Amino acid sequence: MFTPGVNAMTPLDIDRLRSAFPNRRIDYFPSIGSTMNAAEGLPLRSIVVADEQTAGQGRHGHAWHSEPGAGIYCSMVLPPTPVLTLALGLATAEAISTVAGIACDLRWPNDVMLGSRKLAGILVQLVDGAAISGIGINVGHRRFPPELETEAISLALAWTGSQPLPSREEILLALVRAVDEFTSQDAPTILRLFTHASSYATGRRVVVNLPDGTIAGATCGLDDAGFLRVRKDDGTVTLILAGGVRASGT
Repeated sequence: MFTPGVNAMTPLDIDRLRSAFPNRRIDYFPSIGSTMNAAEGLPLRSIVVADEQTAGQGRHGHAWHSEPGAGIYCSMVLPPTPVLTLALGLATAEAISTVAGIACDLRWPNDVMLGSRKLAGILVQLVDGAAISGIGINVGHRRFPPELETEAISLALAWTGSQPLPSREEILLALVRAVDEFTSQDAPTILRLFTHASSYATGRRVVVNLPDGTIAGATCGLDDAGFLRVRKDDGTVTLILAGGVRASGT
């Protein structure tokens, strides 16, 4: 059985977050099934944060590993806007860069990467006209379950700074501000910024797992709706509406 790594993270100082954003509803749970479920029905701009998720959600029905006290597990209730998932990826990478000084890659459509390993993820679900936007960031994890050991990474595992690892509160404060900033941008701006920030957006050899099979080719940019174009080796271009994108050879 997997035993979580010992980490020095303390419970979130939720009062610090509430003081920084006094006009927003911010719900905190020491432990909860999923912050996304808890966010359903809350007013726009509400935030749900937990120290642990027992049923954290990932894409395609996967679970999000939510070790107690080790990561950021939050959901925000946002207006549904075009290319929202891409905007949230940019915001997450910006928050990490601002606080930790670590530059991340963005793997279309919702993975924040350090090299070939996943540092953070985004999941957006439309519920009753609102976009329930879950963001998970691996912060203090010292190890992962065997099935994630080669797939995931945390800030603690990547940290080489001489100063202590930034606190989750610092990252959360930067994250909320970055989400506000990037979700206020129009779609063409987000598409331009994402294309610049992501090595996966164009010219990257990838394998894509689709519901009806797997294709391989080179990425050739995003369309106006933010979907990924992949040029297969026969020269035809496939528009990826949903699917698991992986760099070839990984």
